[in-house]
Amino acid sequence: MLSKPEVAFNMVKRVLEAGIEANYILMDSWFTTEPFIKQLSTLGMDVIGRIKDVKQRYLYKGKRYTLHQLSKIVLNKAYNCQYRSIVVKTNKHNITVRLVFVRNKSNKNNLVYLLTTDTSLSEDEIIRIYGIRWKIETFFKASKSLLKLCDEFQTRNYDSAVAHTAIVFTRYTLLEWLRRQNNDPKTYGGLFFELCDDVQYIELIEAFTSLMALFI
Repeated sequence: MLSKPEVAFNMVKRVLEAGIEANYILMDSWFTTEPFIKQLSTLGMDVIGRIKDVKQRYLYKGKRYTLHQLSKIVLNKAYNCQYRSIVVKTNKHNITVRLVFVRNKSNKNNLVYLLTTDTSLSEDEIIRIYGIRWKIETFFKASKSLLKLCDEFQTRNYDSAVAHTAIVFTRYTLLEWLRRQNNDPKTYGGLFFELCDDVQYIELIEAFTSLMALFI
């Protein structure tokens, strides 16, 4: 009987009350609205989300602008840059946010708009952190398409639906754990490159002397 933002807010609240910590709440454009951001701020949470270029206005130097108008102000001065940001205030609740305008590599006129309430973050960090959301998309895709989240069985009982969802997510967790145990050597990458850097600066005579000392 509740709206999606109300349900989402209650879920976030329960998570925080359970002692689970997070630096940011990542949201797609459906949830990144001014009223919802205001709600989350009451929990002390910063957000990073994608936003759409709709009728929403933002306050900048005493004037109201749309996202499209702000993009012209920010990007026209740096046409060759891939992304730029600007700090503004939301129109209704006067929330200070940083907007990031990211150009599509293949089409510079096609922009992605990101918003964060943590204005201390750099543009690179905002883009990097928001990119983590893609893992959530692949998780849902795998759960629905491969692990039968939606079509394994049908029920109108809420407890049954929750139980089935928990079973599917447990399957995913186990499969991901197995994948990391067997097929994910990336954690050694940094160590590998550091050792390569050390080795390439050692001259042949030094390397040979070190090897002989080790044997002795």
